[in-house]
Amino acid sequence: MSEGILIGGSDAGQIFLNPRYANRHGLVAGATGTGKTVTLQCLAEGFSDLGIPVFLADVKGDVSGISQAGKPHPKVDERVEKIGIENYHQRGYPVAFWDVFGEKGAPVRSTISEMGPQLLSRLLDLNETQESILTLVFEFADNEGMLLVDLNDLRTTLEYLGENGKDLGVGFSVSKASVNAILRRLLMLEREGGDQFFGEPALQLDDFMQCSADGRGMINILAADTLIRSQRVYSTFLLWLLSELFENLPELGDPEQPILVFFFDEAHLLFKDAPKALLDKIEQVVRLIRSKGVGIYFISQSPGDIPDSVLSQLGNRIQHALRAYTPREQKVVRVAAQSFRTNPALDTVTVITEMGVGEALVSTLQKKGIPAPVERVLVRPPHSRMGQATEAERKAILSKDPNMKRYGEAFDPRSAHEVLKERALASLKKQEAAEQELARQEEAEKKSRAAKPKARASKRESAGEAFLKSMARSLGSATGRKLMRGILGSLLK
Repeated sequence: MSEGILIGGSDAGQIFLNPRYANRHGLVAGATGTGKTVTLQCLAEGFSDLGIPVFLADVKGDVSGISQAGKPHPKVDERVEKIGIENYHQRGYPVAFWDVFGEKGAPVRSTISEMGPQLLSRLLDLNETQESILTLVFEFADNEGMLLVDLNDLRTTLEYLGENGKDLGVGFSVSKASVNAILRRLLMLEREGGDQFFGEPALQLDDFMQCSADGRGMINILAADTLIRSQRVYSTFLLWLLSELFENLPELGDPEQPILVFFFDEAHLLFKDAPKALLDKIEQVVRLIRSKGVGIYFISQSPGDIPDSVLSQLGNRIQHALRAYTPREQKVVRVAAQSFRTNPALDTVTVITEMGVGEALVSTLQKKGIPAPVERVLVRPPHSRMGQATEAERKAILSKDPNMKRYGEAFDPRSAHEVLKERALASLKKQEAAEQELARQEEAEKKSRAAKPKARASKRESAGEAFLKSMARSLGSATGRKLMRGILGSLLK
């Protein structure tokens, strides 16, 4: 019977990762070019062989070769013999390719509603005031029974609140300046391609948790070589996946092995510039998701990239070489070395800077969840190909992938954008009808006045009118002028 997932060999013998404690999470760290990707590949193969589905992000585009059998090589044979691996043979693994942009795999989509205001605020880099407005958008949509599916829905709802917030009751009045700031952020997100992530059909998590016909766990590979250029989109997308797993999977207690293992490459991006509220959320997810049978493995250059509150929960550690040229780097090496359970036969501070490519310091959880003493390990060679799958090989896999039929074509359901557009159109028609009715009434009144006979003016003059006319005529004569002086003189007396 297998002792678990073979990592490699050391002076103490072969070193395994115990699947019983694989959901206690882990860390794979090391400088660039020290072998982290190969270690990741070996772990993914090991979990797949146990029937455990895997999700990993391929940030450099060099993990897709796991779908193909490796090629014989003298150096591979030498390492296999040195580690003492029996019945080693090259083979490919069952793979499902995914891509947010839909170019190198089945499209991955979520809806605005599923993302929620907190993660969306991080994606858009909003301040607290803007985040509160976003929360109002979600509340308004919930009250009205409207779906928020894509960025069009979000934009239209924001504009609607900005124009009509005061008429919607207490709490929905929002600043137009803040609304415009959020709209500008949405435009920036669209330019980065983030709008392609929102839509229907949205990803069903069950499709990440499949096994192949031979019982091996499916290795889900997200093509992230383009996505990683938009670092905030990349990290928020993976955090959304973790949150969805956490919120939707049932409690399993402490299973014999994980039901899914999640590898988070370039993990430092998850914590970069993250507000405290979000860090608290990540810590909560990492702490509690293991009881739902999910193991999370962070891959980064240094353990210092991971906050201490999260790092303390990573029970399985694989540390590749670190370089220590500056005082800061030397401090990082000491911290990394001290994070292992000590081995009297090993000077970890020295070894961590001396290891070659494909070597690592390893400490995994053993019986009762106790970390094993650290060992210097020669990592085993993978069974699958190291490097990329060819374009033809990728297309051959995608042509048979049922996920392409399920998610290949996007559709736009009747959601907030359509509902509010219909309301605006109905309101406009109502206003036009009222204006037309008012114009009709005015025209009718005008015609009515024109139809009435005009009253004939009387030709008879009143005594006052006759006097005034007489006065006007007399003013032109000398007598009149005298009379006027007499009148004025009497007034001035």
